[in-house]
Amino acid sequence: MATRSVLRHVRHRITQHPDTDVTFEAECLWCEWKATPSTDGAAVDVECMSHTGRSGHKGFRRICTSFAMVVRDE
Repeated sequence: MATRSVLRHVRHRITQHPDTDVTFEAECLWCEWKATPSTDGAAVDVECMSHTGRSGHKGFRRICTSFAMVVRDE
């Protein structure tokens, strides 16, 4: 007796998790300085520019963190 498989294709999409915000962070590439994490990316950029003004350091690693979930596309 042969076994038969039935495949069903269901469309999905990825979306930001509804109970979370995007968080922005930055850290200096030359010293241990880090910006205060914030949901406001512009505020983090201002902190980086202020750090450059005080230290002369011009390189930063910027991090944007969000949480996502895959849901059925209905």
